[in-house]
Amino acid sequence: MPDSLTRDTTTTSVVLLATTPACRLSCADGTLLDRIGGQLAALPVRDVQVVTPGGGLGADLRGVAKITRTAAGAVVVLPADLVAHTEALALLVEHPAHDTGALVSHDSSAGPMRPPVRVEGGKIVAAGSSFHLVPEANATFRGVLQAGEADLSSLADLAEELAELADTGKLGPVTPVEAVDLLLVGLVRAGAAVRATSIGPLHADRVTGQHAADTALTRLADVDEAQVRLDTSVKDNDGFFATYFVSSWSRHLIRPAARLKLTPNTVTGVSIGLALLAAVWFSAGTQGGRLAGALLLYLSFTLDCLDGQLARYTRTFSPLGAWADGMSDRLKEYAVYVGLAFGFGGPDIWPLAVAAMILQAVRHALDFSYAGAVTDAARVGATWGRPARSLLESADARHAPAVLRLARRLERDTVTRWLKKMIVLPIGERTALIAVTAAGWNARVTFLSLLCWGGVAALYQLAGRIVRSAR
Repeated sequence: MPDSLTRDTTTTSVVLLATTPACRLSCADGTLLDRIGGQLAALPVRDVQVVTPGGGLGADLRGVAKITRTAAGAVVVLPADLVAHTEALALLVEHPAHDTGALVSHDSSAGPMRPPVRVEGGKIVAAGSSFHLVPEANATFRGVLQAGEADLSSLADLAEELAELADTGKLGPVTPVEAVDLLLVGLVRAGAAVRATSIGPLHADRVTGQHAADTALTRLADVDEAQVRLDTSVKDNDGFFATYFVSSWSRHLIRPAARLKLTPNTVTGVSIGLALLAAVWFSAGTQGGRLAGALLLYLSFTLDCLDGQLARYTRTFSPLGAWADGMSDRLKEYAVYVGLAFGFGGPDIWPLAVAAMILQAVRHALDFSYAGAVTDAARVGATWGRPARSLLESADARHAPAVLRLARRLERDTVTRWLKKMIVLPIGERTALIAVTAAGWNARVTFLSLLCWGGVAALYQLAGRIVRSAR
């Protein structure tokens, strides 16, 4: 049965499943239930509703469904037998998007309290339980699930459907400890876009006995949460140039920027200013002007990375900021193209500059139109459509195309993974290409390089979108 504890006026609610004996295990804060309640009190949540034992797995799931149907805003579901860093919980709860997501660890050592999942492109595409299998799993679910407002109705429906299946014994060996695991399985199979939030070096472990609880609590002290927050503000799946030539030192600017109370949008504005200055220097057409322009362009890209890192560190990013960041990237790049063309002089350079702009616009259209189509399909599937797969299928019976299976194998190899990232010519590689070719040669070489590499990247992207769409 649910009990309600009001916290504050934010829009996120928490359903705390205190349905296993382990939640009464002792710790320095009293019990594990007391401990996690204190952690949630320190986070921006509106209320915490505790589901207590009373009827088994089916009753627990129906309790979740009842609470979810009356919720306004995102709902976080987690078990009270979870021993986790507060920072790990904050990765979901404090994320400004308040979207659907789940905490995962990429150690992939699956077990009874850490079911396997498969993560692709930052999303959970397959999730498991003791009944549902996950071929090619590459991560484990760590017990914390958040449903965004758009998925609340689906979550409630799935909870009731799962409760009925559990009561009738159709889910085989599942037990009450798997309530949140089953909800994740249901959302993924219903087509919801579930963001995979990696805990990195943080810990989030469910426990079953006092010794396991004591061990898990001891492990928490081995991790510096403040340092992890800084580390996780830097993308771990960025491009090669951004990872090794920018983020390797821009990370040291994050805390000073936060102490100066700089906003991500302010940093974006300075980045735009530096790029426009780079375009002015490029337009001079001299060797010194091209060198100065290349340096300013590099610094502009550094700040372009820093604004996202600062946003993740302070958790102040917003849809407006994301849109402004994306638009500024286009503005800066095209301004540099114009500056280079002016600096080179002559009418024959402008067709190359315009061609480079058009190619880049087409590549962005490929990305954004595909992303929009996937989002729309997921929204329709989660809201009106039937689940993408039956909840009674124990294994992932679908077989990915051979091209995708090959891509997954290549992803496991470090060299091929970096080559895959570089071949699509992301903004970091484009910035490096422009800076190096402009400083070392001239604008004609820059535009020809952009057209050749960009053309290969466009064909690669198009082929990938077609294959994934066909799947």
